Amino acid sequence: MEYRSLTQAEVQQLEQQGCSAEDWSKIEIHPGLNTKYLRGTRFSGHCRIGQFNKSFTMPGGICKHSGLFHATLHNVSVGDDCCIENIKNYIANYDVEHDSFIENVDIIMVDGATSFGNGVEVSVLNETGGREVTIHDQLTAQEAYMQAMYRHRPVLIERLKEFTNKIVEEKTCDRGCIGHHSTIVDTGYIKNLYVGPYSKIEGAGRLKNGSLMSRQESPVHIGYGVIAEDFIVQDGSQIEDCTTLTRVYVGQSCTLGHSYSASDSLFFCNCQEENGEACAIFAGPFTVTHHKSTLLIAGIFSFMNAGSGSNQSNHMYKLGPIHQGAMERGAKTASDSYILWPARIGAFSLVMGRHSSNPDTSALPFSYLIEKQGETWLAPAVNLRSVGTIRDAQKWPKRDKRPTEGRLDLVNFNLLSPYTIDKMVRGLRVLQQLKALSGATSDTYTYQSAKITHSSLERGIQLYRMAIQKFLGNSLISRLEKYGRQLRPASNVGEGDWLDISGLIAPHSEVRQMMNDIEAGLVTSTDEMNQRLHDIHRHYYDYEWAWAYQLMLQFYGLSEEDLQRNEVLIDIIRQWKEAVVGIDQMLYQDARKEFSLSTKTGFGFDGNTSTAEADFEQVRGQFESNPFVTAVQEHIRAKSALGDKWMAALHA
Repeated sequence: MEYRSLTQAEVQQLEQQGCSAEDWSKIEIHPGLNTKYLRGTRFSGHCRIGQFNKSFTMPGGICKHSGLFHATLHNVSVGDDCCIENIKNYIANYDVEHDSFIENVDIIMVDGATSFGNGVEVSVLNETGGREVTIHDQLTAQEAYMQAMYRHRPVLIERLKEFTNKIVEEKTCDRGCIGHHSTIVDTGYIKNLYVGPYSKIEGAGRLKNGSLMSRQESPVHIGYGVIAEDFIVQDGSQIEDCTTLTRVYVGQSCTLGHSYSASDSLFFCNCQEENGEACAIFAGPFTVTHHKSTLLIAGIFSFMNAGSGSNQSNHMYKLGPIHQGAMERGAKTASDSYILWPARIGAFSLVMGRHSSNPDTSALPFSYLIEKQGETWLAPAVNLRSVGTIRDAQKWPKRDKRPTEGRLDLVNFNLLSPYTIDKMVRGLRVLQQLKALSGATSDTYTYQSAKITHSSLERGIQLYRMAIQKFLGNSLISRLEKYGRQLRPASNVGEGDWLDISGLIAPHSEVRQMMNDIEAGLVTSTDEMNQRLHDIHRHYYDYEWAWAYQLMLQFYGLSEEDLQRNEVLIDIIRQWKEAVVGIDQMLYQDARKEFSLSTKTGFGFDGNTSTAEADFEQVRGQFESNPFVTAVQEHIRAKSALGDKWMAALHA
């Protein structure tokens, strides 16, 4: 579209409508512009104005025609059908794209060259530095994990910085953009902010040096009282209600609100943070905290739920806040829990009480850490039979709010995977060694500054064995259904250790090879690195079978020739069926506790026992009709039938 200069008549009309300009010759307009929609506007520098033909329908039904009303613009281009009204101070050095609505704003400006939050260093885990992650608008949980956790590979870190520097250079500009169909209303101070299409900013206090990576499929919303500086917010995220952010990255489809406060922290996809406080945390996918009294500090988390009053300490009053901790995927904290860093909590474990002995339970996943009289007691594997664990595993995929296209973080939702099963294999070995060393009749055992009762150790051995049998049977049946009797893997890729790279479950060998290629200059950009990570993610089940095949041989003491014998496969499937049904029956009994007499306390006010029963059933329903209970019963029937089918087929 060719823009043109104003005619003398148009200049006179604009001046009569209260408009002014330092130099009218520097103002260009769309040929179809109706100048009656420019009133009370001051121009300076070079400005370009589109045409205004549409109206905006506001809440309550009032219509406002597009145009420029009571504003000051300096070096600004305004797209077609925008409405800019009541700018208290001015808008400077911005391109406002079509169909945008800006009203009651103090100031929007770009002041000199800026990268809009790209290139900001976030000091995660260690507040004093050493694990800085350089944020940019293409950052994934996996890249951030490598930046923070692989400092022992300085060449890799240097290459990753080079990738990021390229992005920062591309983003650096002395002119900002407000994307099409964006809304900015009742907002105070905006400086050096990139605003993506379909963004909505309502009542924010101060936004400085940041990017809102909004898009039509998943817009960004910034709400009332929000203050943010040195930040990036990815598409689909909502920052609400006086939240304060300083040097923070917010991934896709996150929600931060109710006066949440965060500094030097990273939040990746589908995090929900409300009321509390975060400092120097690496919050992987689905990290959740809802409570005002909760502090997360100097830790790395994912698929985590923090109970009210959860707290950690990252210093011992000696050299400052230099200590860090890790809660592996799925770990939870109960109300009023406390952990003294450094510590490492195993996957899908629950922490209750105060723990100051720096526990490391990473080899014993699915455990309870319980405080008794100031000591840490460990109940290994007990979370495998918990209704809450299974409910969490089922809800996470359903709560992924990201559009299918354009997802940044790679997330594997599998509860049982080579990552967790390998830890169970090691945990089983640990428990058996404790039993052998201390004696089978010992009342208590000690592991990593934690105590384990005899009954807990025996139960842990049983549960780990059942979970391993369940995983191996799942893998075997999936392989039989897809490839028949072709059990031998096509490749040995997947054998060995596995990693959880903040949501991505992958063989260590493949991740290590990718890092080697980055260091050697064979991977030269963030895009190429992300493509490699996507390839690893896409081949997960191929890699999983290679790993499960080797474990099957070791766990059952078999040779490859043994796996060609039907009776061996039948025995594995029989043990799988017993393990699946056994664990499901434990889940069934755990769910029944929610319908016990004690849980009905507080029901049936102003009545007797029968009133409480009736009130409870109206609110909570009956046990046998509970959706989770019926799902467990159906799972038992379906898996039993599947096992019987394959055992019969192999008998034939």
